[in-house]
Amino acid sequence: MELLTTNNVWMMVCTALVFFMHLGFSFLEIGLTRQKNTINILFKNVFIICIGLLMYYIGGFNLMYPGFVEGDAGFLKFAGFGIDPGDMPNVFTNADGTPYADGGYTWWTDFLFQGMFAATAATIVSGAVAERIKLGAFMIFTIVYVGLVYPIVGSWQWGSGFLSTLKIGETIGFHDFAGSTLVHSVGGWAALVAVGLLGARIGKFSSEGKAQAIPGHNIPVAAAGVLILWLGWFGFNGGSVLSADPAGTSLVLVTTCLAAAAGGIGAFVLSTILYKNYDLTMFLNGILGGLVGITAGADLMSPNEAVIIGLLAGIIIVLGVALIDRLKLDDPVGAIAVHLICGIWGTLAVGIFGSKAGIDQFLVQGLSVLIVGGFCVLCAFIIIFTLKKTIGIRVSEKEEIDGLDSHEHGMDAYPDFRLNQH
Repeated sequence: MELLTTNNVWMMVCTALVFFMHLGFSFLEIGLTRQKNTINILFKNVFIICIGLLMYYIGGFNLMYPGFVEGDAGFLKFAGFGIDPGDMPNVFTNADGTPYADGGYTWWTDFLFQGMFAATAATIVSGAVAERIKLGAFMIFTIVYVGLVYPIVGSWQWGSGFLSTLKIGETIGFHDFAGSTLVHSVGGWAALVAVGLLGARIGKFSSEGKAQAIPGHNIPVAAAGVLILWLGWFGFNGGSVLSADPAGTSLVLVTTCLAAAAGGIGAFVLSTILYKNYDLTMFLNGILGGLVGITAGADLMSPNEAVIIGLLAGIIIVLGVALIDRLKLDDPVGAIAVHLICGIWGTLAVGIFGSKAGIDQFLVQGLSVLIVGGFCVLCAFIIIFTLKKTIGIRVSEKEEIDGLDSHEHGMDAYPDFRLNQH
């Protein structure tokens, strides 16, 4: 019981840290966008947390952990609505009397920890579509994507579905420790689809098609957001050990921090060489890229390998942001480069570095990325395209120019600093 209590307390601390990450996402998105849309961004992020937890309670948890058994296809199964343990004797044991989660933590802690992950996928999309999406359309998308798509994909691996038994050669099983693919790229694929269907903000691209910077209104807040996210990743990755095991958690926190630091340095150095200035926003996104990149294999890597993965992720960020602009896609916060491109990189890195490295593992990782990507793109397209053809997904030109805060919320984030105030 003492070990269970220790593990459970650690998991609850990690749950709190992952919850705290939503403030980091909010700050980052606010800081990198314009003042006139601040209330809208805060509203979306608060809505995501609330509806994400409720949808995970209603059915997401049992869709993600349905209890696949031998003979199941491992693609789709539903264990029922709600989170009542049902015929389980209590929250500490399984129905057969064996300890729940091998005695690592309770049923309730498991739900809450996993529920904090669920909303992250929609938060990633929120940043990419900022400043021009209709709030109602975004809320409907969030309900469907978090309620159905995210838990289905999660069940394929973390719920012991078909990806966990995928075999190529002698290698059995996709490996995604804390969600480079299952969380970050799930959000990243949807962000890519949403940005494509939504279109760029007014003024983002010149008449010649050249990308033009639309500066964020509060870079100090954006920097605070990134540092909060870095802190939150202690829970995101550290909690994914699923126990308070000293060796396991310590290694994961070391590899996570080293990759983040290396990602920041990689992005800062390359962006300085290419653009001849010290770009703080690129530095910040490089840190996030390193964090996303290490998330799939944080439990497998040595410190040296973590540095390499993070450094390359930082380089990928700079090139990824340039690629997104070249494709004439408008992503105000760099979410696609950070969460999708670095998520793919981190997932593939499991087959290149660490204790599972090998060609067969690399192929398993790559095939899993394609399967998840195909499913997420299809689902996101169906949801967003349907919304576009029915209620519409983009605000009017006047609403976009004036700002969503005044039109959709009837308030200002900073009323004392309003322009032309007398």
